Amino acid sequence: MLAPAPPAGRRAEARLAFAVAGGCTRLVRQHVPYPVHVTRPFHIEAARPGLATLYLQSASGGFYRGDDVALALEVAAGAAVHVTTQAATVVHDSRGEGCRQAVSISVGEGAFCAFVPDPVVMFPGAAFASEITVDLAPGAMAILTDGVCRHDPGGHAAAFERWDGATVVRDTAGRVLLADRGGVDGAELAGPRSPLGCYAAFGTALLLAPPDRLPAPVAIEAAVAAHGCIAGTGPAPNGAGLAVRLLAPAGGALARAMDAVFAVGFEAMLGTPPARRRK
Repeated sequence: MLAPAPPAGRRAEARLAFAVAGGCTRLVRQHVPYPVHVTRPFHIEAARPGLATLYLQSASGGFYRGDDVALALEVAAGAAVHVTTQAATVVHDSRGEGCRQAVSISVGEGAFCAFVPDPVVMFPGAAFASEITVDLAPGAMAILTDGVCRHDPGGHAAAFERWDGATVVRDTAGRVLLADRGGVDGAELAGPRSPLGCYAAFGTALLLAPPDRLPAPVAIEAAVAAHGCIAGTGPAPNGAGLAVRLLAPAGGALARAMDAVFAVGFEAMLGTPPARRRK
């Protein structure tokens, strides 16, 4: 008798909803199936005690062949939340069958949402697709980051298979304000002909807010340069905010640079620098 075929991969959809209750942003609903895990929300901002910080965790050690993980964040009107990860997330050898993470974020009127995960780490043979969709109500503000680095734990500089990324930002009428899509084969980044040059990690950050709540591009680029990385900052389409491209020598430097972008954006949007987030 033949053994049953292995499953194609895990399917999971986590849903988190935040709203103001008792003067603070609370996690009011949650559905968190394996492999997603979350901590309790922390309120660590002395100047903004109502803002919640939530850490996402992986109970499985990263993404594996065939994984299809979805995350839905709903931030109600007036709420303020920062969602990050406990560390970088590893994408393992996909053995010809890629994996995917789809994140949908709804930010209510006058609300603030920062979705700033650490970079994904692409192991040799990894194929990964990242999809982020954001719906912004009037007066809503958001900070988004999406970072990638390559790493061969065997020390042979073997390439990952493929990375694809897509971010779409819409208003409440469904009008697309911004659509950013790209992808690259790992082999294109291997060796001296890599378009990244000497850099091993790359990322994008979006700061979505009215013009008077945005930082100066030079402030963003200076903050990134302090971590040995480079950034190019320009206006996002349709007056949505600012778009930032980042290059870093390694994943750790990219994570610190994205945190720096978050800090600059946080202060411009909320009027106070963020407290330190320990990981």
